[in-house]
Amino acid sequence: MNTEIMYTLFYLLLTVCVIYPPSEFISLGFTIPSLFTSLLGSESEEFIAYHIKRSILTLFVYSVLPLGYIVGLWFNGAEDASLLSLHDHVFWKIFGTTCIILPLLAAYQIIYWSRDNWRYHPIAKNISHFCNNNSDWISVASNINSEFRSIDKTIIQTSSICEIVATENWILKITPFTIFVAHQSDTRLVVNKSDTHHISQNNEREVQYVTIEVKSFREGVGSFVIRLNAMNFRDLQNRLSRTIEVLPNIIFHKNILEKFIDAFKEEIQENIRYLTNQELDSCIGCMQTIANVKLQKLCTDSSNTESCGTCYCKPMWCVDCMARWFASRQDNEQPDTWLSSRCTCPMCRVNFCILDVCLVEAEEN
Repeated sequence: MNTEIMYTLFYLLLTVCVIYPPSEFISLGFTIPSLFTSLLGSESEEFIAYHIKRSILTLFVYSVLPLGYIVGLWFNGAEDASLLSLHDHVFWKIFGTTCIILPLLAAYQIIYWSRDNWRYHPIAKNISHFCNNNSDWISVASNINSEFRSIDKTIIQTSSICEIVATENWILKITPFTIFVAHQSDTRLVVNKSDTHHISQNNEREVQYVTIEVKSFREGVGSFVIRLNAMNFRDLQNRLSRTIEVLPNIIFHKNILEKFIDAFKEEIQENIRYLTNQELDSCIGCMQTIANVKLQKLCTDSSNTESCGTCYCKPMWCVDCMARWFASRQDNEQPDTWLSSRCTCPMCRVNFCILDVCLVEAEEN
C-alpha cells in the first residue's frame, strides 16, 4: 500500500507540473509545446495555426492524465494492488468510467472544432469578430501572423501558462486553450488593481503586480485582464499606440534602480557645482536631455590602488544616465552598498565615487 501511496503522490505532483509547469520543467523542455515541437511547427511562421494545434494537444494531454494514473497504477502494483482490488467499489467505478470518457469527450471536442476549416475553434471565434468587408477569420489570422513575424513586437511571459504579445495593431493574451484578441484602434486599457509582495525577510525588496483590464469597443468582443509585473508595464506601454489609463488609487512602487537614482540625485546635491561657460551637448546616454554632470576628484580617500582618480572628460552625461551607469557596475545582491561604492567613468574608465559627481552650472560672465 505504501508503494501505491508514493506513486499516487508522485503522479499528482507530475500532473500539477504538466498543467502548470515550474521553471525547472520549462528549462529542461518538459512542456507540451517543447515535447511536441515536430507536430506544432514554427510559431513565428504560422502563429495562429501553431496555437490552434497547441491548444488541441493541450486539451488531449490533459484529458488522458487521469487514465494515465490508472494505467500506471496497474503496471506499478499489478493485479494484486490494494487500490485495484477496490474495483467493485462505486467510487472506483465512477472514477474509472470518467477516466475513459474524458479522452473520448476531448476527441469529440477536437472534431467539433475542426469543422469548416477550424471555424468553431475558440481562437478562430475570437478572431472572427474582427472580420470586415465580408472577409473571413483566416484573412485576419494572416494579418496577425504577419505582424507577429515582425521584430517590432513585445512579448511578456506573465506566467508559465500565459503570455502577452503586443504587435503594431494587436494585443494578444495567450492561454492554454485560446487566445484573447483586441485591436489597439478600438480598445481601452485601464490599470484597476495592484498588489505588492515582499521577496525578502527584511521587506526591503518587493515586487509589484498590476492588473490591466482590456476593453474592446467592437461588438461581440469580450474584455479580458492582463496581470503583469510592474517592471514590464513600461515595455507594454512603449509598444502600444494608446496610453494605458491608471486609476487615481493605483500607486506604482519604485524598484531598486529607481530608488537608487533618487538617492543618487539627493546625494550629489551636497557636492560643489562644476562651473563652465562652454556650450553643452545632449547626453550621449539618452540623447533626450542636456548633459548636466561632470566628474572631478573631490574625495580624499587614496588608501589603495582602486581609489578615485582625475577625470578629464567634458560633461557628456545627464544625472539620470550617470546614476544608471553607476548602478549597473554594482553588485545586484548588495544594493545597500551601492552609494558607498566606486565606479569607472563610462569614457576614460578612471575610478570615481559619488562624492566626485558634480552638477554643471553655467558660469556667470
